Amino acid sequence: MSWLFGKIAFIVLRPSNLLLLLAVLGFVVSLRGRRWGLWLLATALGAMVLVTLVPVGLWLTSPLERRFPIPSPMPERVDGFVVLGGGTEPHLFAVNGRPDFDDAGDRFFALLELARRYPQARVIFTGGPAADRGSATEADVIADLWSRHGLPFERLVLDREARNTIENARNAFALARPRPGEVWLLVTSAKHMPRSVGCFRAVGFPVVPFPVDFRTGGPRPLFDELHVSRRLYELDEAIYEWFGLFYYRLLGHTPELLPGAGP
Repeated sequence: MSWLFGKIAFIVLRPSNLLLLLAVLGFVVSLRGRRWGLWLLATALGAMVLVTLVPVGLWLTSPLERRFPIPSPMPERVDGFVVLGGGTEPHLFAVNGRPDFDDAGDRFFALLELARRYPQARVIFTGGPAADRGSATEADVIADLWSRHGLPFERLVLDREARNTIENARNAFALARPRPGEVWLLVTSAKHMPRSVGCFRAVGFPVVPFPVDFRTGGPRPLFDELHVSRRLYELDEAIYEWFGLFYYRLLGHTPELLPGAGP
């Protein structure tokens, strides 16, 4: 149940939700004549203005994305690669019959690229059920994508059960059964790579990180474009990853708080 507790906890701790709750609470309390309610309301609104004016979320994302560089040069031989779930839209696939992806869908361009670059490599995709278990799974979306590009199905192994990153690692290890000396790439979003590598290390699966879906790169101006929803989304995504790192370390799912490129 730890995966469910973590997801429920972050619904409340998600910055955009938390700031809205504090603003509403402050407003309600202020109507009852309590001065601290006005302070709470002003603090919540002030924080929203601050993260809109200043790219706080991207600043928090950058150190996560820089933990693991893109391999250069790429390995000459790759025995297999694992692509983590996330970035698909199973409910849209179930309705429209075509693979749909969200803004984390870069990993599936990488899947097709690597499949052609290393034609002998085994391919594991691990992504389980959607929130609505009656809908399609992430694996269903990837199977359709794979088929549309004419790639041989005997290379593709689908894990339809994993619900979170530690289950991704455990299930991928069981499916891959990597032998000593084999080279396996791990494909996921750059900001998610530290937690992912930590989980794979914890289950004894050595991987070469292949990060994609970068959101940061180089210095950014102090005051960037004004876009409330985008800035709050960036902050939500950054805090989610930092929350995940602390939570996974607490549960023992990762051997260290912030895994890096070292051993």
